[in-house]
Amino acid sequence: MVRNILLMKLTEQGAKDIKGAPQRIEQAIKTFEKMGGKVLGFYVITGEYDYIAIGEMPNDEVGLTFVLGLTAQGNVKVTTCHAYTQQEFAGAIGKLP
Repeated sequence: MVRNILLMKLTEQGAKDIKGAPQRIEQAIKTFEKMGGKVLGFYVITGEYDYIAIGEMPNDEVGLTFVLGLTAQGNVKVTTCHAYTQQEFAGAIGKLP
């Protein structure tokens, strides 16, 4: 499974319809799960971003498709970060010449 962290900022459109955000979030999670993904955590945060989600998906194509669909709705701008486990990191370090 591929893990990604999604950092999301509300757009002007998303902010104007903030009361609809809880339903949009639930729908997005259901869509992600139907695509084979699993949400490991979702948080409303303060600071530069408004939401953060941590998820696993079968492959990068599923992640890309989900993020494109989410962005196309116009309520959030998404920044993605590929996430590696501590074990994956240690394995990569172990392969260095």
